[in-house]
Amino acid sequence: MQRRETRCPAEITLKLIGGRWKTLILWQLFQGTRRFSELRRGTHGITQKVLTQQLRELEQDGVVHRRVYPQVPPRVEYSLTPMGRSLKPVVDAMCRWGAKQMTAAGTKSGVAV
Repeated sequence: MQRRETRCPAEITLKLIGGRWKTLILWQLFQGTRRFSELRRGTHGITQKVLTQQLRELEQDGVVHRRVYPQVPPRVEYSLTPMGRSLKPVVDAMCRWGAKQMTAAGTKSGVAV
């Protein structure tokens, strides 16, 4: 399969943070380091499998750092890398835009969240 060249830089951003859960995970990590269970509780509706998959993708893309503490039971913490922290203005802009749309539509945006 041939890779196609992107023509729009926004496509790179969407590849990194697109989808239903990644932005919500980032939003939690902007508040500070979180354990897996904290991320799961804070992301209502996500399954353990999907959260694990999304965190692995974010880690592979250099957005999230995973730290494992050698103890029993193992403790794992997730935090943002400098690249991940650099996404905060992007996510903030998305939140502001979404809030304006909700207000303009009288909170009847037609989008289930």
